[in-house]
Amino acid sequence: MELFVNTRFAALVFCLGLVAPVGPIAAAAPATGANCPGSCGLPDFTGLVEKVGPSVVNIRTYKNVAVDQSPQMDDQTREFLRRFFGIPVPPAAPPGSGSAPKGEGQEQPTGVASGFILSADGYVMTNAHVVDGADEVMVTLTDKREFKAKVIGTDKRTDVAVLKIDAKNLPIVSIGDSKKIKVGEWVVAIGSPFGLENTVTAGIVSAKGRDTGDYSPFIQTDVAVNPGNSGGPLINMQGQVVGINSQIYSRTGGFMGISFAIPIDEAIRVANQLKTTGYVVRGKIGVAIDGVSRELAESIGLGKPIGALVRSVEAGGAADKAGIQDGDIITKFDGKTVERATDLPRIVGEVKPGTRVPLQVFRRGAERTLQVTVGAWAKDSEVATAKPAPAPKTGAEKSPLGVAVVDLNDAQKKELGVRSGVLIEALQASASGDGLRVGDVVTVMNNVEITSAKQFKEIANSLPPGKPVALLVRRGGTAQFILVRPSPLVR
Repeated sequence: MELFVNTRFAALVFCLGLVAPVGPIAAAAPATGANCPGSCGLPDFTGLVEKVGPSVVNIRTYKNVAVDQSPQMDDQTREFLRRFFGIPVPPAAPPGSGSAPKGEGQEQPTGVASGFILSADGYVMTNAHVVDGADEVMVTLTDKREFKAKVIGTDKRTDVAVLKIDAKNLPIVSIGDSKKIKVGEWVVAIGSPFGLENTVTAGIVSAKGRDTGDYSPFIQTDVAVNPGNSGGPLINMQGQVVGINSQIYSRTGGFMGISFAIPIDEAIRVANQLKTTGYVVRGKIGVAIDGVSRELAESIGLGKPIGALVRSVEAGGAADKAGIQDGDIITKFDGKTVERATDLPRIVGEVKPGTRVPLQVFRRGAERTLQVTVGAWAKDSEVATAKPAPAPKTGAEKSPLGVAVVDLNDAQKKELGVRSGVLIEALQASASGDGLRVGDVVTVMNNVEITSAKQFKEIANSLPPGKPVALLVRRGGTAQFILVRPSPLVR
């Protein structure tokens, strides 16, 4: 099973084979002369490591754990149990051995990770998952000085955390521009994989803007990153930090040639808010979204598969007030094109709450421009979902699409939060195979709003066999497009 693993904890030894680049490497002159045997053309990382290495820190986390407070046995009872019952009993802890007094706990290590120094007065950046749940965080510098760190703030959406240690005149990293990195360029990671402090590994950028289901698109590399590298810097050949090593793609839990880093541009934006307020403010409009396939885009007349398909709208939220509906495809927000569904949360999140901005939606074959006042994310907020209406058992008429539908009454429409639609009461095998279910509510067919079972059948009867039909279906509080192919055998 494939896993996206947060690279935390500690120890393994590995080898890294470097492949000669196909072109010149900026700021990395190849070795020549006596220093060249077997390595001509390869970049020299020594200067980069000397520059950045002192700014990379080791992070250890601890958690308070309850201590067993069972009463101690005397030596006579212990010897009796051993001799007559064969029960070995460990000896009592001697006085002053470090046992916690009654009612207290002990601090146990929970992880080893990495980080890097942002400012000379002690601000340190790492991953949020590194310090999540920790009762104590210790930071060790390359000169072996140790500090107890204060967690200034964490942001789980981007997996960024900012710590503060009580120190001055610290060596700091140089921040680069993650937007300027190119696929194929050399990058270096410094960290503490498996607890091995100040370990350096190198590789290339494999891809940019890689989505793994998180808030930020990742930089993908083939740099060897393992548990313990979490929070460490990803560095370009100019010695600038361009990312924070965060995850690996693995079937075993260890490095398999693919690692992911958070772009430093987004991380710094988050860190600045954490340093100021301790939390991150993001824009929100209150929609659940999905991607748009090429087949769906062609079926509904969108052309190319862009935008974010709205599956549900939060009642009373910013999108609801702006008139956004289930089935809308948001193609632009605040003047920025939404190429993929995962672009929308990031674009909206960058807008200051309370700002009124335009957005463009594709609805039933046409583009529309709406105005939305962006809201703000609340802690532990949840999107309200409507309960599906119970499926009636009578009054159905079979359609050429292999479904039996009935009209919705006013109470069902109100409960589902829809203005119109028909309820699927029964399915033939062909329609079930396309993804439809009994209890689904069909609200739109091929960009036409469905208002009755009679209208549904009339439109279905006019469909050419074999050509995909896009049905906007409401299911369990969310909406989705399902493509169904009419068959002559159903008629």
